[in-house]
Amino acid sequence: MSRFVDRVTIHVAAGNGGHGCSSVHREKFKPLGGPDGGNGGNGGSVRLVVDPQVHTLLDFHFRPHARGTNGKPGMGDNRDGATGDDLVLPVPDGTVVLDTDGTILADLVGAGTVFEAAQGGRGGLGNASLASKARKAPGFALLGEQGQERDLVLELKSVADVGLVGFPSAGKSSLVSVLSSAKPKIADYPFTTLQPNLGVVQSAGDVFTIADVPGLIPGASAGRGLGLDFLRHLERCAVLAHVVDCATLEPGRDPVSDIDALEAELAAYRPALDADHGLGDLAERPRVVILNKIDVPDAAELADLVESDIAERGWPVFRISAVAHTGLKELTNGLASMVADYRAAHPKPAARRAVIRPKAVDESEFSVIPDPEIEGGFIVRGARPERWIAQTQFGNDEAVGYLADRLNRLGVEDALTKLGAQPGAAVTIGDMTFDWEPTTPTGDEVPITGRGTDIRLDRSDRVGAAERKQARRLRRGLPDEADDA
Repeated sequence: MSRFVDRVTIHVAAGNGGHGCSSVHREKFKPLGGPDGGNGGNGGSVRLVVDPQVHTLLDFHFRPHARGTNGKPGMGDNRDGATGDDLVLPVPDGTVVLDTDGTILADLVGAGTVFEAAQGGRGGLGNASLASKARKAPGFALLGEQGQERDLVLELKSVADVGLVGFPSAGKSSLVSVLSSAKPKIADYPFTTLQPNLGVVQSAGDVFTIADVPGLIPGASAGRGLGLDFLRHLERCAVLAHVVDCATLEPGRDPVSDIDALEAELAAYRPALDADHGLGDLAERPRVVILNKIDVPDAAELADLVESDIAERGWPVFRISAVAHTGLKELTNGLASMVADYRAAHPKPAARRAVIRPKAVDESEFSVIPDPEIEGGFIVRGARPERWIAQTQFGNDEAVGYLADRLNRLGVEDALTKLGAQPGAAVTIGDMTFDWEPTTPTGDEVPITGRGTDIRLDRSDRVGAAERKQARRLRRGLPDEADDA
């Protein structure tokens, strides 16, 4: 029998964006043909998609790591890099996605429902896309973004039509085995069933699913025993069937008291998803009572005594023996009728569409707060500034100057000034900390210098052309040009 896994933790990592290309068009008799560096491709995302053919999270149990494909870097001659392929992971209908803190991120119900587990990184712009009036031939390109990476918890709530409710060893697994082709583990000791079992039942052309979940004991709604692992799989069942052991020899137990104990736990339990898909609380679901093991003479007599009392509650009652195959046809037809009534009143949910929520017009792009660890320092937070930091080549002065222009236009410098930042203050954006120098002019006011340089940055670790030429003369033993002059 295949293993049923209903809760896993997976690590998803989207593909990184490709770096942009810094290139200048070269052609005979055209030494400076202009920038022609292409953009990097976007990284592939990781998506979860509901697949009706998948019924367990077993694949994620053995392969918990999922990674999208990286985007390709841009190339010269205005050639953009290829976009990374998205990784599509099929999940069962009824999968709930949570973060590591237990917050529900998505409830995947309906074939084709999609959840983006990790978003691929954006590709960096090439220098052809960065050309402007101020920088006609940029000597830099933007780096590709890192893909989103996080841990997710996948929790499966079985989407079954009928859920079997009962004490341990009430005969639920035996009933599933005779009503369907499922082969659950069956033994003569309590809590044999440690994981849900699903079976497909056919009756007069109708097909419905039945779920056998771990046995219930008093206190399960508070987590006792298998507790919530049991009740979670009943949240989406349209019909709840009490399977009562009429042959039990335990003192203080009888069919009516067993049903009352089960009903108390169902009433006390509250689903994590309120009014899950319009079904309401478990206490409001349609009920059916199955008096099992009537092949035992004493059990048959007890069933005769309690059947009328149970019928007064308005619930259908069926007397069966899973071992002797007694009363199974009547039970199957009765369950099929109740499921058909439910389906008529509750159409099958369609795949949920993605909801796009535009950002508010007055929403701030960033925030600036004092740095609690550095005296006089500040921390700039915001999606755009942090993304720009990750895209910048800090070994290229022109790229750093371009970053300063972007931050200035966003209003970061004005915000720092209002908070009283002093020249040389440590400013942290993302994982970079640098000394703030105010009153830097924007790109339109900066005189054009050599490619990859910026006159506003008075410190440069690169060796200029004149210095390289002088070093070559010295290596060859030629006199210094300054001496010749």
